[in-house]
Amino acid sequence: MKAIGPVWDGNEVWLLTGGGAIFAAFPPVYASVFSGFYLAMMLVVVALVGRAVSLEFRNLEKNLLWRKTWDTVFSVASIVAGLLFGVALGNLLRGVPLDSDGNYTGTFLGLLNPYALVIGILGLSMFAFQGANYITLKTVGELEGKSRSWAKLSGITYLVLYAAAVVYTLIAGKHLLENFATLPVLWAIPVVPPVAIVASMSFGKRQQPGKAFLFSSLSIAGLMGLVGAGLFPRLVPALGNPALSLTAANSSSSELTLKTMLILAIIGVPLVLGYTIWVYRAFAGKVDPNQAGGGY
Repeated sequence: MKAIGPVWDGNEVWLLTGGGAIFAAFPPVYASVFSGFYLAMMLVVVALVGRAVSLEFRNLEKNLLWRKTWDTVFSVASIVAGLLFGVALGNLLRGVPLDSDGNYTGTFLGLLNPYALVIGILGLSMFAFQGANYITLKTVGELEGKSRSWAKLSGITYLVLYAAAVVYTLIAGKHLLENFATLPVLWAIPVVPPVAIVASMSFGKRQQPGKAFLFSSLSIAGLMGLVGAGLFPRLVPALGNPALSLTAANSSSSELTLKTMLILAIIGVPLVLGYTIWVYRAFAGKVDPNQAGGGY
């Protein structure tokens, strides 16, 4: 908690920024996804609230039951949020049922299909791997040793699930391969995540946590690049009828809105990035578990 205390709330702000950007730039996408995934999104919100409350309340009392309760809330909320983020992404990759007006026509249980669950568990293992590497980077002693073991276990799981997801996609997600057929250089992207995972595990074994964390971050960037390469120009593929898909062209706002957003982004994003970098630099280094402060 000391390791993530100064940065967790800043990280979650990016979720709000992303949602706001989608609302302004691609209103039909926002309407379709946020209404169709409404129950799932509310579960994510509840999970994020649970994480935030746990971090703030956990150390307000010294009672052991109090602290264990909030530890449990934090753990369960983190697992739920991580899993549902992956399930949501899996449904976007698979395609969602849309009508001619772009409205979601499926059900909540329909979101829990096998492909989405595979991607959801893959996403959860990705978060676990990244988190374990971060804790290894930030802690000392017994916890550092435990987190190094967690990184090894979650890394192997991450690698196996990535392979399973790729095979599943090759069989059931042929629409995601269209761009790869027309631009073969894109086949370099699927190689990035497994290479980065193996490199991260190798540096972790050699007790070089900074490089291990760097390469685990690179694996996430590779996954996001793979998602973009597979979906473009679709933002929300329509299941069963590609003609109904929401794309960057047919769901964007007016040119004036996009220009205004671009100007705001050019001004605002560097400021936020600069502040974020400053915070991470200010709290860089190992966390001393015996040092008081920050409420964590």
